[in-house]
Amino acid sequence: MSESEKKIEEAQEPIPEEEKTNAETEEKEEGESFSFSSFVFELTGTAVVALVAVTVLLTFFCRQVTVSGTSMTDTLQDQDRLLITNFMYQPQYGDIIVITHGSQYDEPIIKRVIATQGQSLSINYDTGEVSVDGVILKEPYIKGKTVRLHHALEIPDKIPEGYVFVMGDNREGSLDSRSSQIGLIPVENIIGKAQARFYPFDKTGSVY
Repeated sequence: MSESEKKIEEAQEPIPEEEKTNAETEEKEEGESFSFSSFVFELTGTAVVALVAVTVLLTFFCRQVTVSGTSMTDTLQDQDRLLITNFMYQPQYGDIIVITHGSQYDEPIIKRVIATQGQSLSINYDTGEVSVDGVILKEPYIKGKTVRLHHALEIPDKIPEGYVFVMGDNREGSLDSRSSQIGLIPVENIIGKAQARFYPFDKTGSVY
C-alpha cells in the first residue's frame, strides 16, 4: 500500500465512540446555554415593556390616591385607597372627584360633583333638600342633613363656565363648596374622577 493510500485510510477511520459522546455533550450544553440566554433576554424585554406600559398608564390615564378624613363617609372611609382617571375627563353630576389643594387647604380634597357649569343650584337648609335646575335631587349616598356652613357661600344664579359645585357625602362633617373657604371649584383644578377602591381588600370594587 502506498504512502498516500495509508493517509487516506487513516483519514477515513471512524471517530472513537467516547470522542463522539463528548462532542455531542458539548453541542447539547451550548444549545441549552443559548436557549436559556434567549429565554432570559425575552423575559427581560417583556418586563421592561410591561414596566413602561404601567408607567404610562399611571401617568396619563389613572393614578392612585389615599382618602384622608371623613368628609365622604359612609361612601368612603379614611385611608381608603382609590384609583382615579383623568384622561379626557369632563365632570358630571354624581362624580366623586379629587381636587388639587387651594388657597384655603394644603392637601388635595375629595368630594362629589353636585352641579356643573350652566346649571342652577339651590339648597333649602330648613329641609336639607338640594335642587339642581329646579329638580330636587335624590341623594341616597349622603350621611346626615345638608346644613349651612360657616362663611356660607353666596351661590350664583348659575354655576359659571369652567366651574363645579361640590359637596362631601358626610353633609354635617364636610367643608366644601357651601363655604367660601372652598367655594366653586375650577375644572382645571380637578385631578381626576374616582373609579374604584382597591384597599381595604374586603371592599374592593366600584365606588358608585
